[in-house]
Amino acid sequence: MLCSLLALGAARMAGRQGSRPAALISVVTGWLGAWVLWGFVGGLANHYGLARYDGTLFALLAVAGAVWQYHVQTRQGRQQGLAVFLAGQLLWLGVVLYQNGVLMP
Repeated sequence: MLCSLLALGAARMAGRQGSRPAALISVVTGWLGAWVLWGFVGGLANHYGLARYDGTLFALLAVAGAVWQYHVQTRQGRQQGLAVFLAGQLLWLGVVLYQNGVLMP
């Protein structure tokens, strides 16, 4: 991770903020942050009996989503990459709601 941060710093100093190392760091940190937040909120909900939450499936979604977001972001731009990130989060929200019986008729 330290090498990645150094590559990001070098890319920013060279004026290439849209470079591949910068895109990689932004994608990885975004998905790691989402994993931490989903795990924290899901753990709280699980602890207090509000909902059941298993973050194992999210890890698979995060890896697939990060790869897809990186490819989209490096080819089409940051905005389209963020759209992929948002779609992944909404998909996971749907999965969690379905697992807890909210989306069942």
